[in-house]
Amino acid sequence: MNAQASPSDRATEAGVPCLTLGPGHRLDGATFLASPNHDERPDPADISLLVIHAISLPPDQFGGHWIDDLFLNRLDPAAHPYFAAIHTRRVSAHACIFRDGAITQYVPFDRRAWHAGESRFEERVRCNDFSIGIELEGCDTQSFSDAQYATLIAATQALLPHYPAITPRRIVGHSDIAPVRKTDPGPHFDWARFRAGLAAT
Repeated sequence: MNAQASPSDRATEAGVPCLTLGPGHRLDGATFLASPNHDERPDPADISLLVIHAISLPPDQFGGHWIDDLFLNRLDPAAHPYFAAIHTRRVSAHACIFRDGAITQYVPFDRRAWHAGESRFEERVRCNDFSIGIELEGCDTQSFSDAQYATLIAATQALLPHYPAITPRRIVGHSDIAPVRKTDPGPHFDWARFRAGLAAT
């Protein structure tokens, strides 16, 4: 779609969106909402890690426009008690996949999104410098939807040919690169299902 859309417009009519990487390092087939929370990578050619996250706002609740609002710096601190503590955070992800399988992109993939925080992969720190971050609307206590797996597989397949340094072993969870601070995508994310889907396409 590559146009602004309200949350009610997110449902995909035919199931899995057709995703391809278009000009400007943006996914054709995704809604694009431009987050201000990004900057230049130290080396724009160094994109070699894919980090999978989970997010729910408020915690353990799904739906609404709160994730968009967080990444666009417009989260209303009065809308929920939890938001009062986080509304000033300046964070983003490259994209988020919602429960219905629809995907919104917030930051072009060649830019550094602010998703990983303090982190380490192998001997490298500051994973934001060289990673792509994809959020799933989800939490540690509930399973992800079939539609989310389908879209995550489609999005990953769209990215891999363009960023060949992202090999299967360089697709990780947030908990893998920040194990003391983070648990996402959590115990309900089925890594075997995701990897089998990638191998089958």
